[in-house]
Amino acid sequence: MTRKDIRRGSGIILLAATLSTIVIFTLAYFRRMHADDKTVESITVGPTDAWSAHLTNDMSDHEPLKRMDSDIERFMARWSIKGMSLAVTRNDSLLYAKGYGWADEEEGVKMQPTNILRLASASKLVTAVAVMRLIEEGKLKLDSKVFGPQGILNDTAYTNAIRDPRLLDITVDHLLRHKAGFGMGAGDPMFNTKDIMAARNLQAPPTNEELTAIVLGRKIAFTPGQGFRYSNFGYMLLSLVIERVTGKDYWDYVAHDVLAPAGCYRFRPASNYYVERNQDEVRYYGPDTVKVEEFNGSGRLVDRVYGGSNVNGLVGAGGWCATASDLARLVAATDKNPRVGNILTNASIDSMTAFSKDDKLSRGWSEIDEHGKWRRTGTLSSTHTLVERFPDGECWVLITNSGVWTGFHFSNEMTRLVSRLRSAYGGSMPRRDLFQR
Repeated sequence: MTRKDIRRGSGIILLAATLSTIVIFTLAYFRRMHADDKTVESITVGPTDAWSAHLTNDMSDHEPLKRMDSDIERFMARWSIKGMSLAVTRNDSLLYAKGYGWADEEEGVKMQPTNILRLASASKLVTAVAVMRLIEEGKLKLDSKVFGPQGILNDTAYTNAIRDPRLLDITVDHLLRHKAGFGMGAGDPMFNTKDIMAARNLQAPPTNEELTAIVLGRKIAFTPGQGFRYSNFGYMLLSLVIERVTGKDYWDYVAHDVLAPAGCYRFRPASNYYVERNQDEVRYYGPDTVKVEEFNGSGRLVDRVYGGSNVNGLVGAGGWCATASDLARLVAATDKNPRVGNILTNASIDSMTAFSKDDKLSRGWSEIDEHGKWRRTGTLSSTHTLVERFPDGECWVLITNSGVWTGFHFSNEMTRLVSRLRSAYGGSMPRRDLFQR
């Protein structure tokens, strides 16, 4: 073998090693970029022919409700909503499940009741139910401390990061009721990833564990239990709590141990991009066409609804997708009516839905009024969700695939719509139970 051959062979080996190194670091980078992005396959549970997989619009083409269809379509046109999904239950029977408008206008796909949509903050209801299940199993208590040497999240990475000693007083219940003390002085940590990366000189978005350590290094806005401030970060922490006490991934635990027993089989973790969407998931439409910087600091300009924020990283604070009827089924399984089988005790349900003049939010629900109506809302730039469960046992669930420029205030317009539809057409709903299909 000549020296030339040796040099050539050495060069090939060096090139191969260099390419291998590049591949390894590239894969590691993308694993980190998508560390919290779980695929739909990882949590698919239940029978493939479950009740919600076979619902069609034709099943709810009920002649007495044609005018209701027209009222909904006018509402959508007024607010430039591309698509909406509606489910109505009464006494835990699914009476009506229908899609309106487009699931994906560009692909010519009409909305069907089988379409999956982002739930935004309605995901908090799912997380609260999971927490109550763990309390019933003796794995958690409402007064369990979250941080510190005796807390649930007692890693040194967290404990050493704490600068405000009041953080040691935060309990699970403080997180459930948005009373932990986390403020917005530096913005919502679940939505200002780019700012955090810039401030910390990070090359990739922080994981939720890393984000927790960062936030623990800040002073909280008020003493835990002595105030109220809506906190997406608090419900993300509950997701970490669930993982710690179960030893399971949040998505997997909730899907197999909470949703499956409730008969809810079409919940999925949200993805951040259209190409990563779940099977049967809709396309999302923002309130404008303005491009924004991608959440991960890449500098790319993207659609606000696809890459503008880390939706999957919200986990239990806003990271679930589902059909409207599956979300209605979860309510039916946590309302004390035994028809579909409750997955919580009556005491736990009462704990979640007790009315209080002093506390604005209950555990998981957005609002419990003095008459016994339960309300849960959710808002992202890509979706709006409304769940209203009435004292007479009727429940209406609405989810859109379009954001509206009024933001969370749009929930009030959805509430007014439900009030009108319920008053005009509630008595015309077919008497049946689509849960039993």
